[in-house]
Amino acid sequence: MGAEVDVVIIGGGLAGLAAARRLHRAGVPWRLVEASDRLGGRVATDVIDGHLIDRGFQVLNTAYPRLGTLLDTDQLNLGYFTSGVLVRKGDNLLRLVNPVREPTGGPGTALAGVGSLLDRLRFAALATGCATLPTSRLLAAPETSTETALRRAGLSDAIIEELLRPFLSGVFIDRELSTSSRVLAMVLRSFARGRIGLPAEGMAALPLAIAAPLPADLLDLDTPVAEVTPGRVRTQAGDIRCRAVVVAVDPPAASALLPTLARVRMHSYTTYYHSAPEPPLTEPILLVDGDRRELVANTVVLSNAAPTYAPAGRHLIATSVVGPTAPPEPTIRAELTRLYGRSTADWTHLTTVAIPEALPAAPPPQGQLRKPVALREGLFVAGDHRDSPSIQGALTSGWRAAGAVLDELRAG
Repeated sequence: MGAEVDVVIIGGGLAGLAAARRLHRAGVPWRLVEASDRLGGRVATDVIDGHLIDRGFQVLNTAYPRLGTLLDTDQLNLGYFTSGVLVRKGDNLLRLVNPVREPTGGPGTALAGVGSLLDRLRFAALATGCATLPTSRLLAAPETSTETALRRAGLSDAIIEELLRPFLSGVFIDRELSTSSRVLAMVLRSFARGRIGLPAEGMAALPLAIAAPLPADLLDLDTPVAEVTPGRVRTQAGDIRCRAVVVAVDPPAASALLPTLARVRMHSYTTYYHSAPEPPLTEPILLVDGDRRELVANTVVLSNAAPTYAPAGRHLIATSVVGPTAPPEPTIRAELTRLYGRSTADWTHLTTVAIPEALPAAPPPQGQLRKPVALREGLFVAGDHRDSPSIQGALTSGWRAAGAVLDELRAG
């Protein structure tokens, strides 16, 4: 390659693309190198038998603040989920929804048999506080684990074990609920303020929309990086000399390129995709297991929210399991028969997607969530391990890293 540029961005995931967008807007010469043959990092979509199969169950929250800086979400043609969950308890499916977004479901939620009425009122107060208080106050509150925070809010074992643990374990990929209470506060804030949806063309449409304004000739795919040193990036195609480097790859790869970077523990999970001739539910709503069996974190009929996810006459179901050990598909199918309360004999197993390094762990102390992105001698780092473990965290970290680069280049 043998090139020279002001800034090299390593990694074409959400963080790297957000950094490129800010540098491009500022008019600073940059180049992005990506080891794989596509953009998006951990956000990807494949097509199997006409079904859109995301690389694990992922959704987009319209309340993420950084999204509005980078694209108009209307261009993604989002299909939305119901703002709530279904809970399987014995022979019953109990529906709990956000009464602000689903006013007609409020009475049913108040009477649902998950925890007590006092539990539901206390959780509503917790979520309302996260949605309305300034972020600075939420992040200044004493930090603890998610489970401890829920118990300190006065919530009983029943509502934690039957609703919140299965639901939040799917969000954090953390069944122990060891994730920082500050991450919990930001998640509850985004759920209360935004809507959850899927792009009509799959989650891969998100990184492609962010990358759309960038010149294609500055995006080098199939270009693995062998070494990073101040002022130089060594690739298989040659060296690139530069004034700054933004390392925006996943945490294990970042630690390999930047040995002084602290290693980040990663959570793993597996998503099973099935196709059915009839939907087991007609509503686009997440179903969790309130029977405390602790196998399936959640399951959902994706095509109820986004019909484009399945071909005509078929329906796509995604089921997620937290942890490094993936049960056999027949075991999951048996659980789905129980959860949905109907036979799954005519379902087709499309694929199982195991992601051993899906999301950074975020136990306390996380501090103010925003970790330093400037390292030393023109080296910078970005990714959701530098902010909250989420799409918002990845985009924000990339934006912050580019801002830090601009400050250093101007000062230099």
